[in-house]
Amino acid sequence: MQSICWTTRLVSRALRSGFSTLVEPSNKVKPHFVSVACGFPKDFLRSKYKLGRFGEDAWFVASTQNADVIGVADGVGGWRSYGIDPGEFSSFLMRTCERLVDSANFNPKQPVSLLSYSYCELLEQKKPILGSSTACVLILNRENSTVYTANIGDSGFIVVRKGQIIHRSEEQQHYFNTPFQLSLPPPGQNVLSDSPESADSLSFPVENGDVILAATDGVFDNVPTDLLLDILKTCEGESNPVKLQMTANAIALMARSLSFDSEFMSPFSVNARRSNIHTTGGKPDDITVVLATVAT
Repeated sequence: MQSICWTTRLVSRALRSGFSTLVEPSNKVKPHFVSVACGFPKDFLRSKYKLGRFGEDAWFVASTQNADVIGVADGVGGWRSYGIDPGEFSSFLMRTCERLVDSANFNPKQPVSLLSYSYCELLEQKKPILGSSTACVLILNRENSTVYTANIGDSGFIVVRKGQIIHRSEEQQHYFNTPFQLSLPPPGQNVLSDSPESADSLSFPVENGDVILAATDGVFDNVPTDLLLDILKTCEGESNPVKLQMTANAIALMARSLSFDSEFMSPFSVNARRSNIHTTGGKPDDITVVLATVAT
């Protein structure tokens, strides 16, 4: 089995060390993300590799002089029965967010606005991009060492410091296995559709060494929180992207393996039983992991 992984180290550090004459002096080094990503499409045979996509999931990483941004989105698979590729919707959202980070309208304190502008562009396309998607975006504002988040649906994030989860997103569900979602249905189709402004928003200060995991529900539905924490706390303070990549790979592989384990009592099965749905096992799904540490 082969995964598709991606790594980036922000060029600001290289610029400071290799081309210091080009960088304005500063009394305080600004924090930044060191980010990696890994994932799997649920169906390898049907999926073709596209940058920023794992099956119906999509992701992006972007940076400016004053901010670093990461995001994940999960296309709603039910649209495939209508002949619609669910990954096109989620991919457009994330690609547009990535581009808008470099625009004049980008505000490093307003991730909801970033999602809203991206969604508006999708709605304005001459050729409609039909479908639905959850979305989660996190912005590190380097000026005040604060992360601003927006989460709509059941993708999400976890922040770990000193071996403990200090912040995490909450799922937004209309009812079990039906998350909040941005949508553009075909004419005449009445489907659930939520606005970007309905996203949960948080802001919190971060410190050097903090670990941030952003992921789609393919991870959270299959890997119990205590197992995720055990892995994430091993990379606190890690700024080596190769070692971070190994951690991201381990999380994605674990989620992939557990998703096809019919005997495992997964978080998805536990939640299903709370809704009086008797089931056991993982939930096969696309899996996306974007893992970042805060470095100075």
